[in-house]
Amino acid sequence: MITGKQRSYLKKLSQNLNPIFQIGKGGLTENIIKQFDEGLEARELVKTNVLKNSLFDAKEASEAIANATGAEIVSVIGSKFVLYRESKKKKTINLP
Repeated sequence: MITGKQRSYLKKLSQNLNPIFQIGKGGLTENIIKQFDEGLEARELVKTNVLKNSLFDAKEASEAIANATGAEIVSVIGSKFVLYRESKKKKTINLP
């Protein structure tokens, strides 16, 4: 569980990130969850865009992926969301 101060710090870091994943009409498949897991291990902080043709909205998708990967939801704004999970091998973000 991250604190409010840590969440604020992560939001600041995520402002300059481009979305690396898109969730569309295919929904949340096992393959997408695996890609998120790998992306979180490599980057720790990932931004995602939920397309208009998706069956999920950004909040639903972020909650489902966070539960499946053990990540924390940093923010959900419009059709984008940001997830954080500390990397086991490549820790680059030092939380306050």
